[in-house]
Amino acid sequence: MSRFLAALLVLFALPAAAKAPKLTLFISVDAMGSDLLLRSRPRLTGGLGRLLSTGAYYPYARYAYAEARTAPGHATLATGANPWRHGIVDNDVYDRAAGQAVQVYTDPTHPVLNGETPPGSDTSPVNLMAETLADRLRVSTQGRGKVVALSYKSRAAIPLAGRQGQAWWFDEATGRMVTSTWYAKAEPAWMQAFNARKLADATFSKTWELLRPRAEYVGDDDRAVEPEAYGMGRVFPHALKGGLQAPGPASYRAFAVSGFSHDLLVQAAKAAIEGEGLGRDDVPDILAVSFSGTDAVFHAFGPYSWEMQDTMLRLDQAMGELIAAAERAAGGKANLVIALSADHGGAEIPEAWAQAGVPAARLNPVEAAKGLAQELKAKFGVDVTVKLLELDVYLGGKALEDGKVDAVAVRRAAAAWLAKQPYTVWAVAKDDLATAADPDGLVAAMRRGYYPMRSGDVVFMARPFQVISDYPRGTNHGTPYSYDTQVPVVFAGKGVKPGLYLEEINPVDVAPTLSALLEMGMPASAEGKPRAEALTGVR
Repeated sequence: MSRFLAALLVLFALPAAAKAPKLTLFISVDAMGSDLLLRSRPRLTGGLGRLLSTGAYYPYARYAYAEARTAPGHATLATGANPWRHGIVDNDVYDRAAGQAVQVYTDPTHPVLNGETPPGSDTSPVNLMAETLADRLRVSTQGRGKVVALSYKSRAAIPLAGRQGQAWWFDEATGRMVTSTWYAKAEPAWMQAFNARKLADATFSKTWELLRPRAEYVGDDDRAVEPEAYGMGRVFPHALKGGLQAPGPASYRAFAVSGFSHDLLVQAAKAAIEGEGLGRDDVPDILAVSFSGTDAVFHAFGPYSWEMQDTMLRLDQAMGELIAAAERAAGGKANLVIALSADHGGAEIPEAWAQAGVPAARLNPVEAAKGLAQELKAKFGVDVTVKLLELDVYLGGKALEDGKVDAVAVRRAAAAWLAKQPYTVWAVAKDDLATAADPDGLVAAMRRGYYPMRSGDVVFMARPFQVISDYPRGTNHGTPYSYDTQVPVVFAGKGVKPGLYLEEINPVDVAPTLSALLEMGMPASAEGKPRAEALTGVR
């Protein structure tokens, strides 16, 4: 049969099956790069492993912008757009008026509901400049379709909920799931009951043990490059008390890093399903769950650690329970759609890379900023404040604000100095970003991630294997290289053609594909497209 005839048969068959799923389960796994998942897959026999085997699995999706971070990654998955449209350029941005870094979803007018709100912390989607999949569902169903987003991180839950859903995240000060006054005026009964269970407290006296026999883990448990994080120790088993005598912020932080963190989110998801009645009627609902524990393990212990190997095994188990709960809520697999992806990947601990002969190094942004400030003082004779946030450089100071020096000249001088540093591929002032030559294609990635109101005065590109971090241990992410930007994408359930799809796609395609499965229009600013081959089976 020709491709053309096959496509026609599929098209003629669509109207009879044109009914949106009752429930969409949208899963994000923080810091689960393609390499991590591919290495873990042979041992995944639970929900995650089954999802890969029964869904439309794309191992090689790649973000097309430069700064692979949690906030922009989740915003891109939710909107189908790059940061130059949705405006979420990084986890933190520099507030020039306040002279300090703030979280990108900060909104002082909408504090945390029934809790303390640290200054400059994420609380609402007011800074998200594009419509999300959740918002499109709410509009399309005239407010009847429900959306609940859950994560350990507010910067993950907020974009997945959009402006019109519900967002809940874990508060490490209290060990509770919280939201802000943007999303609720009072805590619903189902969340009150869930928080009353105090699941984070229940693990205080437990230790994080290996799930499998030690012989099944690759490499060494005790690596000198790993930190003594959160009072947990460097090797298994890990204590979760955080050095406290009773549950408190330090123990909640250790809990968030542990493999037990996945279970709390699954229990919260089950409470949301029951409390909100998700999947009960023919109006489609969305349940979004972003597992953040993988990212916490990644930053502390690295992607090749025993801790990461174990947390992937525990995630596999937890995801099986989550998917089973979603299937029950929807009345069976025939009424459920699942999407899985990640916000970014991540680099190995640079010292471990260096030991293996990789040209890796730790780039301290504080020291780099000091060097640049000294250069600008020598060149222009005035003090210029310099703040490096990942690949963005923010310049300020009274001389610039009062116009005593040419701001464009200062920015270009800063870019010229940065470009000469051994850790840099290139640097460019914002004035020249649109016209800069792009022989290696990396400038285009920086442009897609640049939003003038929030991005830096100068942007630069670090060389491969340069890990930007002012911490002496652990690791980071945030570059356009494959270890940071390459992530998996999986679609499964109603209307999806299972298979292994090896073409490289862009995560901006996730929201449009879900829109097609939900029988509705795409989010307004979406740049991606539905993955037709995963819906029709025709390539």
